[in-house]
Amino acid sequence: MRTLVMPLGLAAALLSPAALAQGAAPSSMPAQATPQAPWAAAEPAGALTLDAALALADARNFTLSAAGRELDAAEGGIMQARAIPNPEVAVLFEDHRRDTRTTTAQINLPIELGGKRAARIGAAQKARELAQSRLGAARTDLRAAVIGGFFGVVIAQERLRLARGSAEIAAKGAQAAARRVAAGKIAPLEESKARVEQANAGLEVADAEAALAAARLSLASLWGSGEARFSEAAGNLDTLPARPDAPSLMQALDSAPELLSSRLELERRQAVIGVERSRQYPDLTLSLGSKRDNGSERGTMPVVGVALPLPLFDRNQGNLYAAARQADKAADEYRATQVRLSGELQQAAQQLTVSRTSAETLRGTVLPAAQQAYEAATRGFEAGKFNFLDVLDAQRTWFQARARYLGVVASAYQAATTIDRILGR
Repeated sequence: MRTLVMPLGLAAALLSPAALAQGAAPSSMPAQATPQAPWAAAEPAGALTLDAALALADARNFTLSAAGRELDAAEGGIMQARAIPNPEVAVLFEDHRRDTRTTTAQINLPIELGGKRAARIGAAQKARELAQSRLGAARTDLRAAVIGGFFGVVIAQERLRLARGSAEIAAKGAQAAARRVAAGKIAPLEESKARVEQANAGLEVADAEAALAAARLSLASLWGSGEARFSEAAGNLDTLPARPDAPSLMQALDSAPELLSSRLELERRQAVIGVERSRQYPDLTLSLGSKRDNGSERGTMPVVGVALPLPLFDRNQGNLYAAARQADKAADEYRATQVRLSGELQQAAQQLTVSRTSAETLRGTVLPAAQQAYEAATRGFEAGKFNFLDVLDAQRTWFQARARYLGVVASAYQAATTIDRILGR
């Protein structure tokens, strides 16, 4: 019996995964993913620039890191798809009596038919391409979120400065009204109105401070921080964002990361159909071995066998049908994504155009006129030519114009960020 089993054991050892891995490990094993150091980049305690915010998010964002891990896992899927089926060693004893015992030892070699291995590899490679596309889309979304969050902080800072300036002016107005009431030049009712305006300005300061704190925390969360350590966001709102016109943007829609991921998902689903179709073909099992009959004078005899399942009942028809319907679903999702991104891109382009036009009009015409009217009303009130209501109206008009300007600037940056996120810029 030893003469039968030892050769089969040796063959099984030579064909084992451990023996094959010694020669194939350097080329077939995927490179180990380099773990990202989430805290490698330190958040500055002073002013934060846009480039520094982008670098922090790229180094410390866990959503981006997770997408990188998914790409590494896809490499393992390709490695597994390239593996060949394991052989099988079998020993069969007939009769428990030694003199008449028959011992058969054989090795069974499965042989895949129908292109199963090639189909598996193709599907795994499509999964890797999809993971690469999703990693790029995650990086693009993160960049757009950082830019939007950064300028959100800058705008919130300007709104806080505006609210504090309004509070200072309201305080000065209340003091001036108090002096004029003491001098008997105006009625006490004017001083009461000034105090109410001062209180309202204080509430606006509190709201602006809360909005700034929320914007700072939202930006810091993009690099995994629970608090914002930077003192301020150093950005310039004088230069409005500019992008190409809508027709030019629509021409670049085919290269949008989200649309590319949807297209690759469709291709992966179609590759899975090929995998399930290949499984309709049964695999061949080749058996090689030897048989020793102690009760016969012939001694050891070679054994050769072939086994082929009969696909009478299970032809993998259910899995093939499910894969086909999943591919149809992916096709519908691709078309839905295309329509949705097209609409979002056109709306963002239109919003950017309108916001830029409004901002330029406010900055060039409305803001200077409102400021001049306020300054003239203030001088007239101090000289006794106007009452305090005129000053309040002029002040309210000026600050409303400035607040509206910050609003349209925020809309312009939001629209530009949406365009960049969709097109992956």
